[in-house]
Amino acid sequence: MSKADGDPRQRRPNIVVQEMTEDTIKFVLTGTDTSIANALRRVIIAEVPTIAIDLVEVIENSSCLCDEFIAHRLGLIPLVSHKAADMEFPYDYAGDDETVTDVPIELRVKCVSDQTEDVTSNDLLINGDYTQYDTVKPVHYRPSGRAFGDATASGAPADGSQADGDKHPILILKLRKNQEINMRCVARKGVGRDHAKWQPVATAVYRFEPEITINEDLMATLTEEEKIKFVESSPTPVFRYNDQTRKVEVNMPESYTYDGECLKWAEDMGKPGLVDIRAKEDTFLFTVESTGALPPETIVLNALKVLDTKLEMTKSELDIVKSEMDTAGVE
Repeated sequence: MSKADGDPRQRRPNIVVQEMTEDTIKFVLTGTDTSIANALRRVIIAEVPTIAIDLVEVIENSSCLCDEFIAHRLGLIPLVSHKAADMEFPYDYAGDDETVTDVPIELRVKCVSDQTEDVTSNDLLINGDYTQYDTVKPVHYRPSGRAFGDATASGAPADGSQADGDKHPILILKLRKNQEINMRCVARKGVGRDHAKWQPVATAVYRFEPEITINEDLMATLTEEEKIKFVESSPTPVFRYNDQTRKVEVNMPESYTYDGECLKWAEDMGKPGLVDIRAKEDTFLFTVESTGALPPETIVLNALKVLDTKLEMTKSELDIVKSEMDTAGVE
């Protein structure tokens, strides 16, 4: 039976978004199995391109931190990466002068006051020569506006307000009087499989959606007080007690964390089998939290595109192998 005839084995994955904020997206993936769910998770972490500081030239560093330590911290600062799709990977650069692979960034701060000064992501200077990449900047970036050697407090505008409301800049190091830091950096496009600094997410996890069934006959043998204690035995609001019907009902099955507390309570009360909890093998609850480099919905969409490209490449390779086997007369 061909796919056109409606092969019952053909799966049709589906995604339903449950919740989405500025930094997090929660969605349900159905109609597939663990192989695709885990492939999507791995692509989200390791295959979605972002931009991060890759090269650091140290001109002056009289702080108490060594050069390598500061360079590592600079690389881990998430940069807004909306332009990553328009940039080339350094290892794919073909020598085209019109193709930009490097975005220069500078860090020049000198402490001239008696107070310890914080050097933050707001002190990074974005080179204005590459105006088409002026959006490549640290997340929640708000330039401090102080000149080299200015005693103005770092990491905040002159009016004392915080960047993006209550969101603070990222601390890089601290300087005492007469200490200075002067570095030239290069930000480049990359992916998480090369280094964690290019990962677009702080976390990308999934879990199976639980299927919960209550044994009504066994539940009826419990007293009202025992039913309430059973509901409270779960640390999450999986169940609720209905005062009108005097029955225990499934409230929020998706909140179950497979902790097994309610099952343990039922066994301790001599009521094994009071509830049956099984994982749906074709339904996955995803939680993806962005670092701020890309919006969470963009991360998921880009990951799906990357996964689709990989599947198409795999299919093409298999078609070539099959064609060669047919030509050779191999069964």
